[in-house]
Amino acid sequence: MTTTDDQQSLKDEIADLEKRLHDAKSRLNPSLEPSTLVKDEALHALLLLSDSALPLGSFAFSSGLESYLAHHKPSPPSASQLPSFHTFLRLSLSTLASTALPYVLTGHRHPEDVETLDNDFDASTPCTVARRASIAQGRALLAVWDRSYKAQYTDSTSAATASLTAFSKALRTSDTLNAHLAPLWGLVTRVLCVPLHEAAYLFLFSHARTVVSAAVRASVMGPYQAQAVLSSAELKERIRGLVGEGWDVRVEDAGQSVPVMDLWVGRHEKLYSRIFNS
Repeated sequence: MTTTDDQQSLKDEIADLEKRLHDAKSRLNPSLEPSTLVKDEALHALLLLSDSALPLGSFAFSSGLESYLAHHKPSPPSASQLPSFHTFLRLSLSTLASTALPYVLTGHRHPEDVETLDNDFDASTPCTVARRASIAQGRALLAVWDRSYKAQYTDSTSAATASLTAFSKALRTSDTLNAHLAPLWGLVTRVLCVPLHEAAYLFLFSHARTVVSAAVRASVMGPYQAQAVLSSAELKERIRGLVGEGWDVRVEDAGQSVPVMDLWVGRHEKLYSRIFNS
């Protein structure tokens, strides 16, 4: 029969063996365990970009929600517009994932191609209202980089940093560059050391947050309902699924998955009264 001392001795031996095994694995492949410093740097940048106070001007855009609600009046008029909102949010995320997400992913993977990606995205965006909103937010992101982040991320040896600096400089004198949000989001997150999956997830989540914020200001829902939507398991699964679906999609295969969305966004300028720019 094993005594208490024997049992403790065995536990100590097991603990020692596990520690030695862990140390051996760390020496065999140290890349499996990134340093805490790198993790913290990525987390810090992720928190910066996820802040709703980030001055991208997204509060001025509803991404077509205002036009959609104007063209889908509830019956009777006193009925809630929440069902229409949830439909729009689902379709809007699908549109963004199929048209813009491939440019985010490629911009992160190939920072040297940012000018080509910017030009291609501009050519593949036929809706004038959507194009204008993308450029406004892209230029705002670039301004945040120049005025706020650039001094803190000055790794001149990084190809991504060099590409971003060159693009920002060329934009001041070029008549052909546009500075669309999607490719610049991929490039900026690469410079800020944000992992690709997190960058893609945050891109879609930020869009959802913008649409939900617009719904609050349009009196579709209240602030508590808005937080319930953003924290819902349905939204998390939706974004996670869209990132997975678009992970290997090339920019050449990007395209509008909800064609009527361009009509809703484009009709925004025809509204008799409006509180958003898109």
